[in-house]
Amino acid sequence: MRQDGILSGLRVVEHCSGVAGAWAGRLLAALGAEVILIEPPGGLELRRRAPLFDNGSSALFAYVAAGKRSVICDLSGREGQGQLLALLESADIFIDDTPVAERRALGLKPEALAASHPGLVYLSVLPFGAVGPKAGWKGEEVNLIHAGGEGYLLPNGLSADLFPERPPLKIAGHFAEMQGGTAAALAGLAALWSGTGQFVDASTQEANVAVGCFALQRFGDGSVEHRLTRSFRFGGVIECADGHVELLTLEERQWQGLLDLMGRPEWSRDPALDDVVERSARGDEINRAIRAWARGQNVDDLVARAQEKGVPMARYNTPAQVLAGAHEQARGIFQRQCLPGVGEVSVQAAPFRIGEAPPRCAGPAPVAGADQHLIARHGTERKVTA
Repeated sequence: MRQDGILSGLRVVEHCSGVAGAWAGRLLAALGAEVILIEPPGGLELRRRAPLFDNGSSALFAYVAAGKRSVICDLSGREGQGQLLALLESADIFIDDTPVAERRALGLKPEALAASHPGLVYLSVLPFGAVGPKAGWKGEEVNLIHAGGEGYLLPNGLSADLFPERPPLKIAGHFAEMQGGTAAALAGLAALWSGTGQFVDASTQEANVAVGCFALQRFGDGSVEHRLTRSFRFGGVIECADGHVELLTLEERQWQGLLDLMGRPEWSRDPALDDVVERSARGDEINRAIRAWARGQNVDDLVARAQEKGVPMARYNTPAQVLAGAHEQARGIFQRQCLPGVGEVSVQAAPFRIGEAPPRCAGPAPVAGADQHLIARHGTERKVTA
């Protein structure tokens, strides 16, 4: 079974200016769907968003638009709105991140599209959703990572220990928006498989709140997490002789494996530590012992021995180590792709694998308007109603 053909035959029309909606479309394209970008005259602003390659083209756009098609369609006029309606005749999912207040003027009012295209899934992807007191709010990545709660809790663990004076952080890249896009893509597919046209309201903030679900759970016992207190009772990021690892022990067998890995040190023979509650209460003490021991260990050797004993531990890799990693290579996660005007680069084909064969790397991002014939094929004459 070839993974990249699972959604073969599915048509998606994408009208998005932000990363969340574009990422939702990218995930569907990676699974084999035909995704058609609706771009305004002059092309999407995303085409000019940093980071940039040396030739000035957007690396971000090259990634989130890989494998898609492009048509220029001016939705400010009736002709362009008619062209969009014609394209939607054969579409299964419509992804849109137009602000709610602007949808009517562009012919994108959900009720009207539902009436003219009853089988269509209208997937709305907005920072704070399309309904509720925040529906009209705008939000960029820095707003959303904090609105979802995760930014407030970073840096934590070893980073907070080493740099306690650091303020809350924004995770590198577009973590929050891609979380929103992932949730949106899954919600859109769920609606599609229900067999009826639907309006799906995806909120990037809500998707990110789900990331911090453990922090929310702790409200029940009166705990409000903070970046200086949020950490595993023991484990987390551990410094070794030649790098760092992350250690997590949630189950009894993992705790016992860790003790075996450390050679059953004297402190670990305290019978009180057989109780998981006592271990949790003495987490700082245990962590000091783990960190003192780990500073004399080599990362690769330690990780290999840990995995043999069933201890969840992995190296903190540099970007170069990620690209060259044995696991990543075996799964075909990254593939070489030739981008026009840039040359060959390593690209993540897809953030998942379903079949036996690795996913194929999607084609490069389209030239703006390169697929204008798709409008001609589906006709441009259609009555537009308010």
